[in-house]
Amino acid sequence: MSTLVLAQVLQASSKCVQGIFAGRSMATLLNDIQPDMRPAVQSVSYHAVRNLGFAIAVERLLISRPIRNANVRSLLLVAITLLDSALEAEVSGSTKRANNNAPIYTVYTLVDQAVRAAKGKLKPFKALINATLRNYIRQHHNLKNAALKSQEARYNYPMWWIKIIKQNYPEHWSSILSAGREHPPLVIRVNQRATSVNAVLEAFAADNINAVHLKEQAIWLPEPLPVHVLPGFSEGWWSVQDYSAQLSATLLPLKSGMKVLDACSAPGGKTSHMLEQADISLLALDNVTERLDRVRANLNRLNLLSDKVSLVCADAATPENWWDGTQFDAVLADVPCTSSGVVRRNPDIPWLRRESDINDTAHAQYRILNALWPLVAPGGYLLFASCSIFPQEGELQAKSFAQKNKNAHRLNAPGLILPLKQSGMPIAGDGFFYALFKKGGTNGA
Repeated sequence: MSTLVLAQVLQASSKCVQGIFAGRSMATLLNDIQPDMRPAVQSVSYHAVRNLGFAIAVERLLISRPIRNANVRSLLLVAITLLDSALEAEVSGSTKRANNNAPIYTVYTLVDQAVRAAKGKLKPFKALINATLRNYIRQHHNLKNAALKSQEARYNYPMWWIKIIKQNYPEHWSSILSAGREHPPLVIRVNQRATSVNAVLEAFAADNINAVHLKEQAIWLPEPLPVHVLPGFSEGWWSVQDYSAQLSATLLPLKSGMKVLDACSAPGGKTSHMLEQADISLLALDNVTERLDRVRANLNRLNLLSDKVSLVCADAATPENWWDGTQFDAVLADVPCTSSGVVRRNPDIPWLRRESDINDTAHAQYRILNALWPLVAPGGYLLFASCSIFPQEGELQAKSFAQKNKNAHRLNAPGLILPLKQSGMPIAGDGFFYALFKKGGTNGA
């Protein structure tokens, strides 16, 4: 990357960080970046967000008064995260990317380019940016040690998030928080209707791609590559799906001929997995048209679309607007949540959320689950799934559901899956929660 382009990347990345502070997701922000710059901006932006708590702590030590200009502040925060990686690389003598995959540039190139990135209305702040970054260089060791006294800086989460994890997981809280800063593993799920695990492994081996079979249809790629360059993607041989998420379709006892509802289907990973498991009739719901389009595209690539599959844009919490009155044999309710279990894949999540969001999403879950339960046929199943590790969006929700619905008999399911190394697994799956219920009685209530 030329130094001229680096200044442009710093500008664009700082706008992404500023956007996160304003409540926009990284995925949405990156869509606004011109395609030729997107890979570099994504790399820098994700690195900055994974180290945002540390950068904020350093900023407070270096600058006595808060910076009111949001553009300047975001540019400085991005530059601090990169500068720290550059200084650490100098100490270690490394010119390669660090273990956290941070882009490594020379120290003074970063300072120069951060100053150059302050264009237009930001020109009056060039001296502030230059002085702040050079001050960090001079006092790097002492400032870093001082910053790391803060848990927000050490773990890179807002303090309210850290307190909740510590309170609920006193034995594992540090490991859980640390896992959220790691780069996520690339795990794929083989489409058993199209091919086999062995065939995919052989195709990867023929292209000298390292791949490890985990369990069932799951394959782990220790060295992630763009999916479009991997054998079998366009042929629909496999889908990208974390191992924890792959459990959902196997927990529901699906059989051919069943009528199944996927209540919150986007982006379609669990939808396609259920269709791969058995010859079922399936209704896939989502309340956003663009997300449902993505479900359709994924099913089409996997050659799973048929007259037995219906895609409907609707709110799962209001079945009176879309349900035809015929009950379902199985319902998958992967309901909305804070996504606190998938921070590795979405490091912006802790900075987008507020503590009050937990109660809001728990209430939304409650509405959906209790709206869907009458749609389950007697003897049928409802699988409650949530990619959260907050108890309000998991175990507490499951208990509340069972108390309200006396004919909901809870069956064996994993419950809470923490994003920690599991016995016999070379990787850790995402944080997830599963509760499986079977409907008793004969009135369908």
